[in-house]
Amino acid sequence: MKKNDEIERSFLKVKLARHPQRPFTLDIIDNLFDNFVEIYGDRRYAEDKSVITGFGDFANQSVFIVGQQKGKDINERRQRNFGMPKPEGYRKALRGMKLAEKFECPVISFIDTPGAYPGIDAEERGQAEAIAKNLLEMARIKVPIIVVVIGEGGSGGALAIGIGDRVLMMENAIYSVITPEGCAAILWKDSSLAPSASYSLKLTASDLVDLGVVDKVIKEPEGGAQTNYIDTYEILKDSLKEALLDLSEFSESIQIANRFKKLRGIGKWGVNLKTI
Repeated sequence: MKKNDEIERSFLKVKLARHPQRPFTLDIIDNLFDNFVEIYGDRRYAEDKSVITGFGDFANQSVFIVGQQKGKDINERRQRNFGMPKPEGYRKALRGMKLAEKFECPVISFIDTPGAYPGIDAEERGQAEAIAKNLLEMARIKVPIIVVVIGEGGSGGALAIGIGDRVLMMENAIYSVITPEGCAAILWKDSSLAPSASYSLKLTASDLVDLGVVDKVIKEPEGGAQTNYIDTYEILKDSLKEALLDLSEFSESIQIANRFKKLRGIGKWGVNLKTI
């Protein structure tokens, strides 16, 4: 019975992470940042509206903001490609982060995507290369990077803007290599077993803190972020201020060394020879 309850709680988090009324990246930008100036295009192919990038003011300093945007109605969701970026979206994000590095502005990244767009046109334009390039460059960018998973964190589509010095996660967000439905369809040939898959994937914020993937869980109002926007924004603002203040204490070289150490430590395991 206890396991069934845990399965139910895990899948409830999945539903809340996908709730259409949760705050999206643009909502957070409008409520937490001042003087936001959006940057468009990757200067190589096109403008990807599923990725928002730009500079704004937060806590008395200029910051660079990048995030995925799903859309609030069917027309905007189509325009934003349901929050699934193509290569030009990731290249736009990296272009902006390199500008942030040049002007010594911290980077704040908001993750909310079911995954990178899997269409043939994205593959033709180098989807895998664009994601890999972002991973490489974000690992060594010489400014602080704060990552916040605000809704769905889906696979490489999320990871491509998810390398940071601090990884924060909303209480009812999820972060996983695959959707529960996709996992269930592959393993058991039955997508209706998604609740069991969500439990096994350990995709909730509390699970990922225990695994060392996430540094901090950002509490949400009872029932989810969509129930009280004012409190959600205040809690998120305080968490971002705390992370920025914490990272300001480190020199550039120590910051990058700590980031690399953090990345290398994810998934670390060992063998107790005495038990063999």
